[in-house]
Amino acid sequence: MTSNPLTADPVEAPRGALRLTVKPASALGGSVDGAWWPWSVDPVAEFPPLIAELAVDGDIRRVCYHLDSWGRTGRGLEVGEFVVWMEGFHATQPDTVTLIRADYTRVRLLVVPPGTPDDAAHAVLRSTATAGATETVEDILARNGLVAGTNPVHAAAAARERPLAADQHLWDARVRAALQRPVLGPTRFRGNNPAR
Repeated sequence: MTSNPLTADPVEAPRGALRLTVKPASALGGSVDGAWWPWSVDPVAEFPPLIAELAVDGDIRRVCYHLDSWGRTGRGLEVGEFVVWMEGFHATQPDTVTLIRADYTRVRLLVVPPGTPDDAAHAVLRSTATAGATETVEDILARNGLVAGTNPVHAAAAARERPLAADQHLWDARVRAALQRPVLGPTRFRGNNPAR
């Protein structure tokens, strides 16, 4: 569902419908351009309908999201006839996603956690469309009784990632050990080709 909360309250969406509010073009600005309430944290299921709704002729090229807020996905996601690059970062604000167009303009959305009660989620969708230029994601969530960064999915996602992180530390230790081994004999290189 895409609605303009300035004129109407969002209605109950059937399961799977897009629950999205985007500020009118005249009101764009501030910390976010709208709000999105996905059904799950599965990027493969959730991002294609969002991208299709916001794209103009396939102009969404990249999606930036917080790694601990979403499930795993590949680097590229096919949406229609286009491939959109999925870029997960730990430094990205957990309660947002940013869609980047071919002309490098950005659409930054506040993400309402999937398990949020209906009344609170609808309040966030409505208030995001009227948020001022100085209101932060934290301000919008707090005004509606939610705390930024407390998405219950964050803890579950972090727990899923721990085994991978432990493997990464083991691999890093092995690489460090290999790099610290002494090199036997002097090594001479000519140009860029060490085989000469």
